[in-house]
Amino acid sequence: MKKLIAFIILATGFSIFSPAQAQTKIKLGHIDFAVLYSMMPGLDSVKKEFEIYNKSIQDQYAAMQSELENKFMDYQANMNTMSEIIRSTKEAEINDLKERMDSFEQTATQDLQNKEIDLTEPIIEKARKAVEDVAKEKGYTYIFNSTEGLLLYAQPSDDIMDMVKAKLNITKPTPKRPTQELPPQQ
Repeated sequence: MKKLIAFIILATGFSIFSPAQAQTKIKLGHIDFAVLYSMMPGLDSVKKEFEIYNKSIQDQYAAMQSELENKFMDYQANMNTMSEIIRSTKEAEINDLKERMDSFEQTATQDLQNKEIDLTEPIIEKARKAVEDVAKEKGYTYIFNSTEGLLLYAQPSDDIMDMVKAKLNITKPTPKRPTQELPPQQ
């Protein structure tokens, strides 16, 4: 009997909440975030700053490589006339420089990744905020990123690119992404 009463209470509770949930309208939209990002103001200066930073690291590495080549050529040219102590010292210098170059390369790779994140994060966040603002203003429930094309099927939804561009004062025309055609099935 207690189970029956509990069931009736639960069923009544669900019937009270069901009409409210059924009336909730879902509004879907999509945007190609990669295209939006490519049109963001300030992206050109970020790319330029990153290229300058990257070049400075490449220049440092090239200087180390040049130093290594010079030491190695000197070592090879004078190897027969060096005493054993000098030869082993030169070999140790060459090996030490190789190790420093390897370490520099690993550190530089991580440094470049961090620099790219530091430079692009504010632009990405500004674009995300604009998408979020447009979605809230226009009453969208969900906005999908159509960049990856992970959605295999969906009923038509609104492309909010023009609304977000207006929010960000972007006047550039939206570039069209090439569509990938599937090979014919046999």
